[in-house]
Amino acid sequence: MHIMENLLDQILDRQNMYQAFKRVCSNKGTSGVDGITVDEIDRYIRENWQRIKVEIKERRYKPQPVLRVEIPKPNGGIRKLGIPTVMDRIIQQAIVQVLSPIVDKEFSEFSYGFRPNRNCEMAIVKLLEYFNDGYLWVIDIDLEKFFDTVPQDKLMSLVHNIIDDPDTESLIRKFLQAGIMDKGEFQPSKAGTPQGGNLSPLLSNIMLNELDKELESRELNFVRYADDCIITVKSKAAAKRVMQSVTSWIERKLGLKVNASKSKITRPSNLKYLGFGFWKDGRANQWKARPHQDSIKSFKNKLKGLTQRKWSISFTERLKKLNQVIRGWINYFLIGSMKGVLTEIDSRLRTRLRMIIWKMWKVPSKRQWGLQKLGIDKDLARLTSYCGDRYYFVATKTCVSRAISKDILTRRGLISLLDYYEHRRNVRFN
Repeated sequence: MHIMENLLDQILDRQNMYQAFKRVCSNKGTSGVDGITVDEIDRYIRENWQRIKVEIKERRYKPQPVLRVEIPKPNGGIRKLGIPTVMDRIIQQAIVQVLSPIVDKEFSEFSYGFRPNRNCEMAIVKLLEYFNDGYLWVIDIDLEKFFDTVPQDKLMSLVHNIIDDPDTESLIRKFLQAGIMDKGEFQPSKAGTPQGGNLSPLLSNIMLNELDKELESRELNFVRYADDCIITVKSKAAAKRVMQSVTSWIERKLGLKVNASKSKITRPSNLKYLGFGFWKDGRANQWKARPHQDSIKSFKNKLKGLTQRKWSISFTERLKKLNQVIRGWINYFLIGSMKGVLTEIDSRLRTRLRMIIWKMWKVPSKRQWGLQKLGIDKDLARLTSYCGDRYYFVATKTCVSRAISKDILTRRGLISLLDYYEHRRNVRFN
């Protein structure tokens, strides 16, 4: 147990609060139940901070209920988020900034989610290590509605064990018990930590650190990212035994529910973890990672949405948005093998952009002018310009694909997925 001196003063320190303010504002995000936006918060703080600070110190501060928002999941379900007000997000962020370095020292080296200097890629690298060492039976444990069901008393006793500061603990508990505003109706929050609050990831790690310690004491190979935990063993019998005993331990000791229908014993090639799939490279005799088919599908759909012809947006702005998505996706999956996939997506994306340009040119005279400008001789340009609006045909079967080449699109600002991937890998891994 670490007895913390003046923990609340550190949280409410001007510099710490300013950092929290900057962080929350840079993430943008929507307003909570009070309707105050990120743009309006500066003024609100100037007018109210002294009062809020006194209320926190005297334990009179009451966080507002979180706003219930439903986000569709890629697999068709719904993820329920609870959005705190911007002010509450700033206070939560200020708590996180002070507590993170204190509690992080307590955490397992096999926990990778929501921690400084740790990320998904490290979890995947560690998992591949286990596979290549022959631990090829995978126990995939799914915690049912983890963020909604965390027992608050259990969680707060674990927080107390680490920080032992009644004032800070009281403030954290208030955030847990702030309640939920769902379609204008108030609901108390007697369990859980709302998904969407800045505190939730840290609190989830404090809770699940107990699981990590248990798995370490049993000398099991595991990786955990937030509430996604994977254990690897060498035989099917061991997998069955571990699945049973760990499930029972989680439900008994942590008061959490394991989702039996989603938890499974599987093999690496059938596993989807953090958006990655896994395959055995026969030539190198090694297990490797690549984006899972589902991740590729949702990425393609995203690009498809950004290249809809009916979307009236300037071409430059469209390329800007595409590049953002491309960079983000490739940087996330950088460790994965995906040359073939990216080549195919590149080609499809360029075709869709050619169709957009053909639509932008609208009339035959403009189409002829555009093609001639890009080096197509006059007769062929004229002939092609009268092909009409058969967009796919024009973009793939005529001189348009030659005229609006990869180089031309690159000059306009589009990044090639394959080129960007190879460049980033060279920088990272060579």
